[in-house]
Amino acid sequence: MEHKKEELVLPASVSGYMEVARVLREIDSIDDHMLQLKLRNSGTEVKLPKTTLTLDKIANENKLNLLHETDRKKLQKFLSLVKEHAPVIHISFSSDPSPIFIEKITLWLRKEIHPQILLTIGLQPTIGAGCVVRTTNRFFDFSLSQNFLAKKNLLLQRLIAVEKQPIQKPQIQNGAPS
Repeated sequence: MEHKKEELVLPASVSGYMEVARVLREIDSIDDHMLQLKLRNSGTEVKLPKTTLTLDKIANENKLNLLHETDRKKLQKFLSLVKEHAPVIHISFSSDPSPIFIEKITLWLRKEIHPQILLTIGLQPTIGAGCVVRTTNRFFDFSLSQNFLAKKNLLLQRLIAVEKQPIQKPQIQNGAPS
């Protein structure tokens, strides 16, 4: 009988490299605090460090107890592997996308491309609408400006055709244009 190894998952709210690095630092801080508690004299007041919502969400979704060293080490190892080896996609928008929108994109990318894919969100106001997507070896321009450039000849033909049409003057009946 094969024992299936439990794989941890990243919540969609953790979409970027910096968030993973921040959670890793937070786990290191908890480890340091727990080590200090072991070294302290008994009878002193113990106050655990506060954790961020991001770390709480990761721990809850993976059913980990951060007070247990084995769970912390397991999460540390997983996040270190994600930080070092996960594919990263850079997406630029003309304005800041909402966190809900980023979560939806992250969920779709993790379902369709890679379960630990990370996003880097950038701003590029010159694209107008749409987005520009970059990976380590690909570049995709889904912007409105690129669409206009690709269809420049068609746009010019339509503008010339409209310009050649005679201008029709509105006919006025009973004091109102028809």
